Amino acid sequence: MCCTEGGGQPLPFFATHLILFAKAPTPGLAKTRLIPALGSEGAAALARNLFLHTVDVALLAGFACLELSLTPAATDTQWQEISLPAQVILSDQGEGDLGERMARAARRATLPMLLIGTDCLEMSVPLLHEAAHALQQHQAVIYPSADGGYALLGLQRFHPSLFQGVHWSTSSVAAETLQRIHTLRWSLFIGPTLHDLDRPEDLPTFFAR
Repeated sequence: MCCTEGGGQPLPFFATHLILFAKAPTPGLAKTRLIPALGSEGAAALARNLFLHTVDVALLAGFACLELSLTPAATDTQWQEISLPAQVILSDQGEGDLGERMARAARRATLPMLLIGTDCLEMSVPLLHEAAHALQQHQAVIYPSADGGYALLGLQRFHPSLFQGVHWSTSSVAAETLQRIHTLRWSLFIGPTLHDLDRPEDLPTFFAR
């Protein structure tokens, strides 16, 4: 807990708790769907570059709380060659499927919160600021990704239904999440569609940048 609200006043956008969800960029663990195109070493190298880029963007965004939720835990040897910044919270994603791990992080977060991964090609400081500003006016914020998932989820409050029973790693993730937000009758901001780098067919977009 590192962001607090005093006197009943709205929190400035920079008081948002930003959680970066990340997997260790090691061969055989990271970007496994890209291994047929890049090999395990190449996929891991790309994952490392994406991780470091996203961490840099998150630090530059200037939020009061930046948490790296990692798998495996930061004490694992798979992180020993990565210089993790000292000024952030390090947490362990723990066990379970993606939904269980995300729910665990979101439940303990100081609200409002933004949850991002390390796969988005367009992740930037202006985008994070836009999302945080939108979260001042809406109970939920989502930036869909072109593959049917989402690159960013912002919440003013936690609800387990957003993470339970979702068909993760499929093209229905964003649609299922949007339906659940509508069921909760939360006000919603939908950002522009972004692009994740997960599959071999995503590589031309990456190398064209």
